[in-house]
Amino acid sequence: MKFLGFNLNYFVLFIVASTVYKIACAQDPQFSQFYANPMYLNPAFTGNTAQLRMASTYRNQWPSIPKGYVSYTAAIDYNLEKAKSGIGFLATHDKAGNEGLKFTNLALLYSTHVRLNRLTFLKGGVKFSYTNRGVNQSELLFSDQIIRDGAPFSIEEVGNSVNNFDFSAGLVLANTEKYWLGVSIDHINQPRYSFLNTNSFLDIKTSVHGGYVFELNKEDKVEKPTYIKAIVHYKSQGKWDQLDIGAYYEKNPIFYGMWYRGIPFFKKFENEFPNNEALVLLFGVQANDLRIAYSYDATISKLARYSGGAHEVSIVYEIATIIKKRKNKRYFLAPCPKF
Repeated sequence: MKFLGFNLNYFVLFIVASTVYKIACAQDPQFSQFYANPMYLNPAFTGNTAQLRMASTYRNQWPSIPKGYVSYTAAIDYNLEKAKSGIGFLATHDKAGNEGLKFTNLALLYSTHVRLNRLTFLKGGVKFSYTNRGVNQSELLFSDQIIRDGAPFSIEEVGNSVNNFDFSAGLVLANTEKYWLGVSIDHINQPRYSFLNTNSFLDIKTSVHGGYVFELNKEDKVEKPTYIKAIVHYKSQGKWDQLDIGAYYEKNPIFYGMWYRGIPFFKKFENEFPNNEALVLLFGVQANDLRIAYSYDATISKLARYSGGAHEVSIVYEIATIIKKRKNKRYFLAPCPKF
């Protein structure tokens, strides 16, 4: 795609690469099925489909703890084949407690790619988003209310909402048959998120993710293809970091997987608790272009007796003409799981 004589695709890739290089030196919602939320994971995955994709995810974290965390996403993206680009829209909503604290994020995404050889691509993406963070003060109890014998309202000067604009970028290197490796940077401009008149800024979040595909019956031309996809996902935000490592098994129409979340040998919390969080179990089915998956986070930390784990459901639906499906090898299609 050209604009004023410049190749826009190469320009976007250059800007994304420069941004990631310079920056790689409050926490966001997390999703166990991160490849069912590809644009949430990395804007470079925008348009990573034969034509059109719609996806939605629901997550209920720690349901046994009163007023836990519930998160939702809804997304749509489209592959602009002739422009070697992808465009998308992503909506994310998260609430903690009984509407006590919640936020809504609306984002526009753009990606582009260049072919390095017949099967290898480099793809860059950017995300521009608007966020509204709100608080329901009637669901909160302040110290001055306790001091004043349970007063019905607080005299603290706390705002009801805060709005900001945000910017993210990412890169993905992928072989369409074997592997992928990506890095993404969120909150590059570090927007202010405090409800008070203080300079509290959202920490930059860095994510590194990748995997490798093992085809188990490559020589068998009769049986349906069977794959094991080994995956790794590391993310860091402020003083907090996390590692997911595991594998998926795919043989149409079913897929399932298991991975471990935590960093047991390299990182401990300040109170010396081991950083072991959860074992994630996933099972899903595919019917033509529709994929539905359910995952459960089995907590293995000291919260195991109280949290109730986490439940997550994802739905992904792809729409493509027969011609588009037949030609999909021409498109940038990273071989990562799509659930």
